[in-house]
Amino acid sequence: MKLPPWTRFLSLSKRVAPRSFWKWFALGGLSFAATVTIAACDGMTPTQMSTITPPLLNVSEKPPTLQSSLNVAIAPVCTQGTQIGYQASTSVSTDFKPVSFSAESKQFAEAWKAEFAEAPFPQINPRARLAKVPIMMYHDIVAQKEVFFDVTPEEFEAHLQLIQKNGLTPISLDQLVEHLKTGIPLPAKPIVLTFDDGYLGHYKFVYPLLKKYRYPAAFAIYPAKIDKPRGRPGMTWEQIKEMSADPLVTIESHSVNHPADLREIKDDAKLALEMTESKRVLEANLGIPIKYFVYPEGKNDERVQQAAIAAGYQAAWTMSDEANLFAAESDNLFNISRIGQSQTEKVLEAANGGPPVAFIENGLNFSAPVELMKTTVNKVPLIMAAGGKPTTIHAKSRFQVAEIMKDTPAIAGVDGGFFSLEMLDSNKMIGPVMSAQSGTFAPAPQGSLQKLEGRPLVLINDRTIKYVPFEPLKHNTREGIAAEMSDVQDAFVAGAWLVKGGQPQTAETFRGLFGFDAERDRAFWGIDQADRPVVGVSGDYVNSVALGEALAKAGLKEAVMLDSGASASLAFKGESMMSYKPRPVPHIVALMPPVQTDAACKTAAKP
Repeated sequence: MKLPPWTRFLSLSKRVAPRSFWKWFALGGLSFAATVTIAACDGMTPTQMSTITPPLLNVSEKPPTLQSSLNVAIAPVCTQGTQIGYQASTSVSTDFKPVSFSAESKQFAEAWKAEFAEAPFPQINPRARLAKVPIMMYHDIVAQKEVFFDVTPEEFEAHLQLIQKNGLTPISLDQLVEHLKTGIPLPAKPIVLTFDDGYLGHYKFVYPLLKKYRYPAAFAIYPAKIDKPRGRPGMTWEQIKEMSADPLVTIESHSVNHPADLREIKDDAKLALEMTESKRVLEANLGIPIKYFVYPEGKNDERVQQAAIAAGYQAAWTMSDEANLFAAESDNLFNISRIGQSQTEKVLEAANGGPPVAFIENGLNFSAPVELMKTTVNKVPLIMAAGGKPTTIHAKSRFQVAEIMKDTPAIAGVDGGFFSLEMLDSNKMIGPVMSAQSGTFAPAPQGSLQKLEGRPLVLINDRTIKYVPFEPLKHNTREGIAAEMSDVQDAFVAGAWLVKGGQPQTAETFRGLFGFDAERDRAFWGIDQADRPVVGVSGDYVNSVALGEALAKAGLKEAVMLDSGASASLAFKGESMMSYKPRPVPHIVALMPPVQTDAACKTAAKP
């Protein structure tokens, strides 16, 4: 649903604090409404902030009322008495509400729009890869089971109670698709409920329970079953129309006749008809737009996906008997994976809406808590820790990563830069190294400098991380490194870029790096799409190109290779995450506790 042009940009008006203005967001053509409250740096709470009524506009077209909206809670990020940015997190509401900001946040609002612009259609936004949203798939709900995937009303309500008890938030398809397109974070533990085939049990048992718990859900309907004795009893048009009028319910198209495999329809016109006619019939009878498609039995290929796009759908859902994938692990918006209802208990713990968003002036998010993540992307197992403030530690000799972390506040650490193997106890690095923890700078031997040209020079200070191509004549002195970053605290040379600007790097970019194409354990570190520092290792042998492809899909926008092979090692809270004992190393990249933000700002510096 697009908003009329006059809603796109409204001017700010200065008011006495707390200041407010009313605004709609339109992100790349996808519009949504949100309630945003900002706590000022003088200690005011969001509940103390006033929300003004939207101004009356002399236009003929009224703003639409959306069925769903996002509530965005905004808090200032203040350190040492100065506001350095904002942090935003979301919750879900089924009530439409306008947006309110403080007038000082104009720059934040513009940053929000830019940050959450839609990914190129039909791609999934890289930021969404940081979340794990399970889409649960149900079929019939019956009083008496007949086949193994039948669910009784009592079992279904037990699932809803489990969702409630574990603090999950069921969200609508609109909210999910908005998230997948823009990467806007969802509530802490989101889940989606879907039901296929339009069985009578959906109206008789499911719908009353959804209203009881106030949970949204989606129902995939195919017209050939409506009002007709086809197999098990189905719903009538009147029943579906009643449900479709409820904001809790989303109706999806499931084709006209539910063919067993759309790929087997070789006639393009017949394939198109299954999609377009179902959409037309549902819209004509229900009086609502039908935006989403569910492939019968989940079977599709690129040709079928293109037919769904041509029919005017915004996204399409599938299923797989081979793997249980979360929504953002899908290939694109027209092949979104779902998980069978029998796996409900197993996915509850993993559900994650993505980290809050921080908008830090001239910096990254060093205030996020450090968390350990284990995932598999493109068949590459990844073990990563994200959050906190990054630093490096240059030890006096070689030790296990956990041993180097031992007497420091470090929460996570990974083996760092490449080092000399000339002596077993040497801490000599290949390239210049500067460490905040040891307070030293050591230049690289002149003989190794030319081999490092163009490799990533890693620079860290209190606010940000920077990767620049290493220049031997410029970057082998403390002054040369300081010229690249003011207040630089840590510096070293990494092996190569794995991900740059959100894009995985090709084999050509490794410029002859020895063993880049070999299958081995790998270590890396970088920045994710939420601007958090990330350290990690592969959980199995992988070449550098495949690792970069997996990391980009996992949500990293920058990643560089660290010493790998036998040296690859990750420790979290003092424990090694490796299945083997790695080679001791003299240098690590560590994640320290997150930067503590002040409760109030002495100086209200505007971001």
